[in-house]
Amino acid sequence: MSKSLSQIVLPVAGGTALALSVALVVANLDYGQNKISSLEGRLEQASVRADDAAGKAREEAAVTAELEAKIAEIQADARVRAASNSGLTEYAPNKESGYGLGRKARTEEIAAWDIDVLPDGRGLPQGRGDVFTGEEVFAEKCASCHGDFAEGVDNWPVLAGGFDTLADKDPVKTVGSYWPHLSTVWDYVHRSMPFGEAQTLTPDETYAIVAYILYSNDLVDDEFELSHENFSDFEMYNKVGFLIDDRPEREYAKWSNDPCMENCKPSVEITMRATFLDVTPENGGESVMNDAKADDTPTFVAKAATPDATGGGAEAAATKSPAVDPALLASGEKVFKKCKACHAVGEGAKNKSGPQLNGLIGRPMGAVEGFKYSRVFVAAHGEGRIWDETALTEFLAKPKSYMKGTKMSFSGLKKEEDLAAIKAYLKSFGE
Repeated sequence: MSKSLSQIVLPVAGGTALALSVALVVANLDYGQNKISSLEGRLEQASVRADDAAGKAREEAAVTAELEAKIAEIQADARVRAASNSGLTEYAPNKESGYGLGRKARTEEIAAWDIDVLPDGRGLPQGRGDVFTGEEVFAEKCASCHGDFAEGVDNWPVLAGGFDTLADKDPVKTVGSYWPHLSTVWDYVHRSMPFGEAQTLTPDETYAIVAYILYSNDLVDDEFELSHENFSDFEMYNKVGFLIDDRPEREYAKWSNDPCMENCKPSVEITMRATFLDVTPENGGESVMNDAKADDTPTFVAKAATPDATGGGAEAAATKSPAVDPALLASGEKVFKKCKACHAVGEGAKNKSGPQLNGLIGRPMGAVEGFKYSRVFVAAHGEGRIWDETALTEFLAKPKSYMKGTKMSFSGLKKEEDLAAIKAYLKSFGE
């Protein structure tokens, strides 16, 4: 029985092994064939790449040869011109056929750059924006630099106020007081703002921001809407404050002559020196900063018989109220410089963009004759509210919080000593 089983099993096992061997050989043949096909494909790709590289090399060689020929032509022309004493800086000859450089700008490319706006409104896109919307956009996009009410933050520009100060020694030049054309405002905001995100504002947002800037300068009311339709009708406050520059015709001819060297002053003397920065060293040399502190230097106060229209001086105020510390009045006068662009005190004081402040303490709110108050002050006047020291302190600390809706763009006084000083200063001026 066992012998018969072995005779059957052995041939079967041998046949299985043979079949496996044949299958392995066939598999190896397929793998080899695939490998060969893959290598042939790679070789073909490499050949195509080599042909492309050779073609590019030939093109670059042709361009290089053409440039070298042009350079040689220019150098040869330069040598000829140098040999003939012809200036090498003469204008290039006008070639009717052109120079073969660049291409004509497409219409859409020109339109992308041609975004300037002219004073008559040409170049404006269609759009509109009102003061209320502008306040929201301004707070989000502009207030971090220019303040919530366009009063300016730190050294960033003030955009509101400064009316009737252009003739002063230190004028306040803002959009409202100085800029002659509204197109300048629109174009600058649309082209360059917000800082670091230029040209991200939509036309409607730009119209709204400009409307809010006008409102901050008391040039429009809070219901005003600016659009491409009424833009050219608006006239800025200082439109007629600029003159045509006629110096080329009137003065340049005189300056081109030989300077006068007769009747000169026999000597030059130093009559005054800077207090902190020594800009005129005694024995020459570089200018240096003095070590002296402000406390070590004298205070110069101009003497005047009567105060001027903006409040006179600290001495005049001290004369009116001798019980008040003169130093406190002097400090108050200094603080009032932040206010004098819009307000006036003293003899002959008149309303500016804000009412005159003579006799302020004890005066009813919104009571100055001839001044156009905002709605909140009209309401306060109707309620019989009075300017006492408490109300004045709270208002000057945070004007917009104390009197919501006021057009006053001033951000407020943060220091207690400044508040005390300016209150003393204002109290020194009666009716």
